[in-house]
Amino acid sequence: MLHRPLFEPEHEMFRDSVRKWAEAEVVPHFEEWQKAGIVSREVWKSAGEQGFLAMYAEEEYGGLGMDDYRFDQILIEELTWREAGLFIPLHNRVVGPYFRKFANDEQKARFLPGIVDGSNILAIAITEPGTGSDVAGMRSRAEDRGDHWLLNGAKTYISNGILADTVIVAARTDPDNPYALGLFLVERDMPGFKRGRKLAKLGLHSQDTAELFFEDVKVPKENVLGDPAHGFKSMMVGLAEERLTGAVSYVARAERSFEITLEYVKDRNAFGRPIGAFQNTRFKMAEMRTQLDAAWVFVDHCTSLHLKGNLSAELAAQAKLMTSETEGRVVDECLQLHGGAGYMEEYEISRHYADARISRIYAGTSEIMKEIIGRSLGLDERGVK
Repeated sequence: MLHRPLFEPEHEMFRDSVRKWAEAEVVPHFEEWQKAGIVSREVWKSAGEQGFLAMYAEEEYGGLGMDDYRFDQILIEELTWREAGLFIPLHNRVVGPYFRKFANDEQKARFLPGIVDGSNILAIAITEPGTGSDVAGMRSRAEDRGDHWLLNGAKTYISNGILADTVIVAARTDPDNPYALGLFLVERDMPGFKRGRKLAKLGLHSQDTAELFFEDVKVPKENVLGDPAHGFKSMMVGLAEERLTGAVSYVARAERSFEITLEYVKDRNAFGRPIGAFQNTRFKMAEMRTQLDAAWVFVDHCTSLHLKGNLSAELAAQAKLMTSETEGRVVDECLQLHGGAGYMEEYEISRHYADARISRIYAGTSEIMKEIIGRSLGLDERGVK
């Protein structure tokens, strides 16, 4: 793997601490969590004790006041392949920033301490049955009833859906304006908030992906995040970081797949010599090493821009598209090089192959990414601008 000048000595020290914690507190529970289809609340508490959650939160809320995305990038790189179902990146860099950017002082004081210590696990509920990426087609509704909002609707494919203590729920607040959305903080024990099935999936078996239902949920006015008509704009603010976060995880899983395959082709013999001695294997491994190094350079470049506040939505879409497609190719080639063993669950590559398939779908499909990038070039269905 190439040298990555993005990281300073303190980041590498942090990486060592994450690795030690993950090997002690995450890896030993892998099989248990895979079978249960959910990770434990205890590991979230442990992550909080280590200071790994919402590191950017101010010290008054229990955080470190450390707003350096590179520390979260290291968490993602080290956790993704060890236990892909532990969605700390979602908590830290997809949902958590909503509280940091749009919550008022009272909301920060009420929610952030638990977000930091792991007692308040986060989820965000946008996707609905039958709508997919079409936010304008959202059916969930919130009606202003004076001292509260009355929330009704259904959400699906919600990560952390079972464990979550607080769910940011997007719902339409104006029936005549499809982009008038509010963001509502629905807490675990609110009457009318019900969790449906924990969904069985192709991969990410320990990730508690679920259906959520809201039946006449009375959401207090103090649980509205920002302007109840401008939630769509708030959702757009964090998309670049969300896609960068995804991109880091995709390359990390592909890198791990490459590493275990390199060991496999060195040790596995066929026709009297190691598989790695065959030209086809050497060429395939050379191609993948080059693709991975290119992906790391691109991701680190995007992180550098993000640290300066200069990562555009279009470049983030390119990063998401490039890394998820690279991941798909790499894990597929790696499984192929394992032969029949790669199809067996006892081999790690089998898990990575299944886990990787969602990368080209969630946080915006590859097709949506291409649409964003294409339009940025002045091309759309109406012609050339």
